[in-house]
Amino acid sequence: MSHIALSASPSLVAFHRGAKQWSTLFPSNWRSSGTNPSLFANSNRKRLQLRFFASGKNGGNGGVVDEISETVKAHANFVWPDNKKPRVCILGGGFGGLYTALRLESLEWSEDNKPQIALVDQSDRFVFKPMLYELLSGEVDEWEIAPRFSDLLANTGVQFLKDRVKVLQPSDHLGVNGSNASTHGGTVHLESGLHIEYDWLVLALGAEAKLDVVPGATEFAIPFSTLEDARKVNNRLTILERKTFGKDYQISVAIVGCGYSGVELAATVAERLQNRGIVRAINVDTMICPTAPPGNREAALKVLSSRKVELLLGYFVNCIRKASESESSNTPKGLDFEKYILELQPAERGMQSKIIEADLVLWTVGSKPPLPHLEYSDVPFVIPLNARGQAETDETLRVKGHPRIFSLGDSSALRDSNGRILPATAQVAFQQADFTGWNLWAAINGRPLLPFRFQNLGEMMTLGRNDAAISPSFVDGLTLEGPVGHAARKIAYLMRLPTDEHRLKVGISWFTKSAIDSVSLLQSTLSKVC
Repeated sequence: MSHIALSASPSLVAFHRGAKQWSTLFPSNWRSSGTNPSLFANSNRKRLQLRFFASGKNGGNGGVVDEISETVKAHANFVWPDNKKPRVCILGGGFGGLYTALRLESLEWSEDNKPQIALVDQSDRFVFKPMLYELLSGEVDEWEIAPRFSDLLANTGVQFLKDRVKVLQPSDHLGVNGSNASTHGGTVHLESGLHIEYDWLVLALGAEAKLDVVPGATEFAIPFSTLEDARKVNNRLTILERKTFGKDYQISVAIVGCGYSGVELAATVAERLQNRGIVRAINVDTMICPTAPPGNREAALKVLSSRKVELLLGYFVNCIRKASESESSNTPKGLDFEKYILELQPAERGMQSKIIEADLVLWTVGSKPPLPHLEYSDVPFVIPLNARGQAETDETLRVKGHPRIFSLGDSSALRDSNGRILPATAQVAFQQADFTGWNLWAAINGRPLLPFRFQNLGEMMTLGRNDAAISPSFVDGLTLEGPVGHAARKIAYLMRLPTDEHRLKVGISWFTKSAIDSVSLLQSTLSKVC
C-alpha cells in the first residue's frame, strides 16, 4: 500500500467539511519546526489558503463559513512504494485509462520490472458511456454501468486517486534531458496540491462538452456525456413529469445535434415521454448521423418517425435564452418551471429562421480535450497539440517528442491510413488501450513497440428499451435492428465491461430483469386473451 505525503500547495483547496476539521487535518505539531522528515518528501515553505464550505446541517447551501491562512512547511508528493520499479501514472479513468491499467496488470512481468500504477480520475466511478441512455429509460441500474473504481481495482495493484489534473510538467522531451533513457519522465500536479513524479505517463483525459460556442448554451443547456449529466437530465425529466401529471400539457424537449448521441437521446426521451411530450432534434446537416452506415441511419429514421420526433435539419442554434413571462403565456397555471427560447438560423439559403420553445434543452454537439489548460501560464506548453487541443502522437501512440508519454482516446490525434483523425468513440479507445498497455510493456522491457491499427468492428446505437441498430463491419450491408439488434448490442457491451467479476454480476442482473419482463409480458398477454 502506498503512502501519500499530505502537504501544502499554493493552489486553493476546497474541503467540504466544517472548520473544526482543521486541527484534525493539520495538527499543531505539523506546523512546528520538528516535522518528521519521513512524512513529507520535501520541505518547502508554502503559503496555503483554505476555504471551508459548509455541507452539514448548519452550513446551508455551501456558503463560506470560514477562511484560514497558514504557513505549512511541507510539499505535496505522492510516495511510491518502491522507487526502483517503473512508475506509471495514468490520467483519466475512462475506456482509455482504466483499460490500459487493467491491460498492464494482465501482462507477464519480471519481478524487477513490474510497474507501479497510479490511476487518477476526478470521479470515483468508471462510466460505460455508451449505455448512459439506458439510465433515462430505466433499463439499467447505475451500479451496472458506473461501478466504483475501488471495486474494479480491488484485486489489482493499481492505486486509484480521486483528483483533478492541474499541470503537466514533462521532462522527457528533447532539450531538457536529451535522452530517451531518462530515469525521470516528469511530474503531474493535481488540484489537491499533490505532485506525482512518474517514469511513464498515459494521457487518457477524454473530452468535455463544448458549450461556449453558442450564447446561452452554458447557462441553459445540459450536455449528455457524463454520469452527472445523465443524473441531471433524469432528475429534470422526473420533475417535469411530476409537475405536468394529469394536466393538459406537452413537455417540450429540444436536442441540439443529430449525430449518434443526439439521435440515441431523442429516441430514448421520446419513448419515455410518449404522448406526454414532444421532442425536437436540431442539426446543422441535412441528414441525421451523416457518418453512420445507411442501415443504422434508416433504422433510426423509422424509430424517430414512429415516436413523432420533429427533425429540424439544416439549422444551427443562434442563441438560447430564458423565455419571458409573455413568451410563456401558454403555460398552465401552477406550472412554475422555467422555459427556454432557441433561435434557429438556416444553414442554407432559401430556408426561414425559426424560434422554438423548450422546457429542457439537451446539448450533444462538440467536445474539447482539457490538455490545453494543463500548463503553467509563464512556461510554453511542450506537448504538441493540434487545432482541436489533442496531443499529436506517432503510430505507437507515443506523443511526438516525448518518448515517455502515451496518449489515447479523445486526448490523442492519430490518423488512419486515409489521413483522417480517428473518431472519438469507445471502440477506438478500447482498442488503443490494449496497444498502449502492450507498448508500455515493450518500452519498459526494451522491446520494439507495435504500431496501432484500428479495426472497425461495426457501429451500434440504442433506439429505446427494446430497440437498437447494429451494422457489423464483417458482413457488408447487414443491419440488425429491433429486439434482435437490442439483444446483440447488450451482449456485445456485456463482454466489454471492465472485469470478469463485474461482467458476471451485471450478466446475472440483466438475465434476471429479462426473465421478469418476459413473465410480465406473458401474464399481460394471457389476461388479454382471457
